[in-house]
Amino acid sequence: MARRSSGTDWVSTPKPHILWANTVLLVASSWFVEMARRQLRHKNRTAFNGWWTGATALGVLFLIGQAVAWNELRARGIYIASGPSTSFFYVLTATHAAHVIVAVAALVYVDVQAIRFRLGPAKRTGIDVSAIFWHFLDGMWLCLMALFYLLG
Repeated sequence: MARRSSGTDWVSTPKPHILWANTVLLVASSWFVEMARRQLRHKNRTAFNGWWTGATALGVLFLIGQAVAWNELRARGIYIASGPSTSFFYVLTATHAAHVIVAVAALVYVDVQAIRFRLGPAKRTGIDVSAIFWHFLDGMWLCLMALFYLLG
């Protein structure tokens, strides 16, 4: 907000339409994580594994969608150096994506450990920490989307 108001060179970056699909993917993945945790509370490990694996897959699809968004901007000739708005868009979405990569790695770790019966109702710390981090990233993405569309 400070950078936008301090100069006359701010031109709003056109937003790739896939950002909306990415938002749906990320929100759905958080819902999948919660469904998995609910199944674990009911000691239904098979359902937990299915929901958790689904959440992981949706996280990977989100990352693919981000690559598609960046490629769409590049195809339009919009690069990180195209202007302040574009620079912020690339930096913020790339930073978020880097954190999502780490979070997907955590989801994969939990998935593998749960399938190998090393995590479960009695060993929930890794599950809960991964879920909280995932939900945090989901919330951050919603804030970024609001920032991109409300402030340009």
